[in-house]
Amino acid sequence: MPCTLGLTQRIDMQIKYILPLLAVAGFLFAAYTVINSNQPVPVAKAVTEPASAPFKAFIAGAGIIEAQSQNIAIGTPLPGIVKTVAVKVGDHIKSGAPLFYLDDRDTHATLAIKLADLAKAKADVSVAKATFSDAKSLSDLAEAVTDRRAISTEELLKRRNAMLITKARLESALALVQQAEAGVADTETTLSRLIVRAPVEGEVLQVNIRPGEFAQAGFLNTPLLVLGNLDQLHVRVDIDENDAWRFDKNSKAVAFLRGNRSFKVDLKLAYVEPYVVPKKSLTGDSNERVDTRVLQALYRFERKQLPIYVGQQMDIFIEAKDYAPNQNSENHPKAKGSSS
Repeated sequence: MPCTLGLTQRIDMQIKYILPLLAVAGFLFAAYTVINSNQPVPVAKAVTEPASAPFKAFIAGAGIIEAQSQNIAIGTPLPGIVKTVAVKVGDHIKSGAPLFYLDDRDTHATLAIKLADLAKAKADVSVAKATFSDAKSLSDLAEAVTDRRAISTEELLKRRNAMLITKARLESALALVQQAEAGVADTETTLSRLIVRAPVEGEVLQVNIRPGEFAQAGFLNTPLLVLGNLDQLHVRVDIDENDAWRFDKNSKAVAFLRGNRSFKVDLKLAYVEPYVVPKKSLTGDSNERVDTRVLQALYRFERKQLPIYVGQQMDIFIEAKDYAPNQNSENHPKAKGSSS
C-alpha cells in the first residue's frame, strides 16, 4: 500500500506541472504563428525600372507600333481553296506582286466554254455577212432593172425585204459576238481576282493561310495575311480625352522601349486623327477604364533607330503646357496677344 500511494502522489505531481507547461507552450506557439502570419509580404523588385518623363509637364500614353502604311489585313474578293502561297513572312514585295493563288480549275473550264461560244458567234457572223451580201446583191440587181415589166413588183419587194432581214440577222450576230466577248472578259476578270496581289510595296508581317485551306471572303478576326511598309515606323499614341486639351501638335515627344528604358527615340508628328474614339488596346493598368475615350496621334521615327517590332508597345511622353484650362495667364495660348 505505501508503494502504491507513493506512485500515485508522483503521478499527481507530474500532472500538476506538465499541464500548465503544455498550456504555456501552446499559447506561445499560437502567438508566434499569428505574429509571423501578419508580417507584410516584401514587394518584389521590378525586373526593369519604368521610364521617367523627361519633361516638367507632360502627357503620358501607351503607344502601339505599326507600319507606315498601317497594318494592312489582306483579304480575298472571292472565297475558295488556296492553291499556292507565293510569299513567306519577312519577304519584301512590290506593289501588285502575287501573294497567294486560289483554285481556278472551274473558272478555267468556264473560260473554255466562253471561248467556244465566242468562236461560234464569230462563225455565225461570217455566215450572216455572206447571207446579207447575197441578199443585197439580188436586191441591187432588181433595183437596177430599168424596164419594170422584166420584174414584178412582188419580186422586187421580196428581194428588198430579204436584204433587210439578212441585215438584221447580221446585226444580231454581231451583238452575240459582243456578248460572247463580254463573257470571256468577265471570266478572265474572275481568273485575275483568284490571284490576290499586294496593294502596296512593303513587307509580309504575318501569313495565316496554307495551301489546301479555305480562304473566306469578307471580314475575318484573323486576317489571311498582314502586310505593311516598314521603311518608316509609326507609333499610335492614345491620349486620354481629359488630356486632349493639353495636347499641342508642335510639342516634343519621346518614346521609351518597354523592358529597357535606355532605348529611347525622339518622335516627329505624322498626323492626328481628329476624332475621339473608344480605347481598344488596354495596357493592363489598374487605373485604366474600359469606357475611356482617346484622341489618337501618330508619330514617326526611322526603323533603324530602335530594335523594335510592329505591334510592340512603347511608353510615350509628350511635352504639355503647364496651365489650367480657365487660367488667365501669359502661358495660356489664347491669352497671348488677346485684347477686348
